[in-house]
This record gives sequence, C-alpha cells and structure tokens, in this order.
Amino acid sequence: MPLLEVAALSKEFDGLRALEGVSFTAKAGEILGIIGPNGAGKTTLFNLISGIYPPSSGEINFQGKSILRLKPHQISHLGIGRTFQIVRPFQNLNVETNVLVAFGHRFYPSLWKSTRPFQEHDILKEVQTLIERAGLRSYTRQLAKNLPLGFKKRLEIARALALDPRLLLLDEPSAGLRFEESTQLMDLVRQVRDQGIGVLLIEHNMPVVMDLCKRIVVLDHGAKIAEGSPEEIRSNPSVIQAYLGKEA
Repeated sequence: MPLLEVAALSKEFDGLRALEGVSFTAKAGEILGIIGPNGAGKTTLFNLISGIYPPSSGEINFQGKSILRLKPHQISHLGIGRTFQIVRPFQNLNVETNVLVAFGHRFYPSLWKSTRPFQEHDILKEVQTLIERAGLRSYTRQLAKNLPLGFKKRLEIARALALDPRLLLLDEPSAGLRFEESTQLMDLVRQVRDQGIGVLLIEHNMPVVMDLCKRIVVLDHGAKIAEGSPEEIRSNPSVIQAYLGKEA
C-alpha cells in the first residue's frame, strides 16, 4: 500500500484551474521530486495535501485513509509534516524553544502552554537530538531571527520532524542557498529518508533533484506531463518543451 495516494486531484480558484487531474503515489522511505516551471501548480498541490485548501475534485489518501475533510492540524497529527518556501520559525524564540513548541503543539493549542509541560528531561533530550541531527547544536540558544537562511531552513525541518511525521513535504528547501549550504541540507534530507520517512520535494535546483530523487513527477500548467526516473525525465520531450519552449 502506498504511503500517499493522490488520484485525479484538481483545484479551481474563481474559474482558474490551478491543478487538473493530477495522480501519483509516494512510498515510505522514498524522496519523490515534484518539479515544473513557475505557476505549474506545485505549491497548490502541497496546500491540498496539507489541508490548507480543499480540492475541487479528486482523492487524497494517506496510509490508506482519505484526508479530504480534515483540517491542517488533524493532518499533521496523522503524520504529515511540512516546511515552506518562505521559512516561518518563531523569530523571537531561540532554536531550542522553536523545536520544543513543535512537541507541545501536538497536545496544546496555546503557544506558551505548549512549551511549559514539556520542559522535562526526556523531552528536552529528544529536542537536543533533533537539533543535533539538523546541525544546529552551536545555535541552540540563538534567536531564530538571527540565524543565517540555511540554518533557518534546517530549523524548519527539525520542527517538522518533532511532529514525528511519516511523510514530509519540503517546498524548495535549497532556494536561496549557496552550493555548500544546499549540499549540507540535502544530506539532512537523505538522513530523513533513511529513517523510513517519505519525502515529497518541490525543487527548482535540477542538480539537487536529479541527485536526490529516483522518481520525479513533472507538472505544467496544473497537469502532470511526465513521471519517471531522472534519466527518463531529462530526455522527455514534453518536459524539455515545458522548460525551454517549443522550437519555432
């Protein structure tokens, strides 16, 4: 059984079709790339899977059960975590408290109430483990707003992992990063995969996608135009046309 199954998924905004009949599956322990030109519908797809928007039609099944009528917090509780293209940590909290909130938020709706009951040895040890894995040990007491962009993106992943996800949605994690920062972040994504967590990766950096993913889904103007291995995607005429345009 697939970890995630998307079937004939469509989304319309005031008559504009942002996503049309998209279908694919994702497995546990797999990094599945989602690529396409700007405006292809990639972030809309993530917003539908994470419950931010309801679809106009189609199905989304996670671990064999429909999640169509669930709210974002209910979907996250089931095991779907997400990061955003524009990083959104709690800027005036330090790294440790940012990750701690993610633990507490599973049980309490209030930000401050979510931190206090979990300041115990076992939980703080788990927080430190996540911080260590994300390469943020030296920044534990730093306010999130003072972190370089690459470390903010690592913090986003650490916070998402605190929810103990089975599936992680990463929206352009390497955007704005230097080559070295991007390489280090991709090592972290591989570690996530190696734990058996499924990863859906939206990414414009083609070398990153081709290196990380054994399977790639390509969207263009809201529709799926290709799916396959990096080698198949590189040579697919529809993909080449979508990115480079049709020769006159």
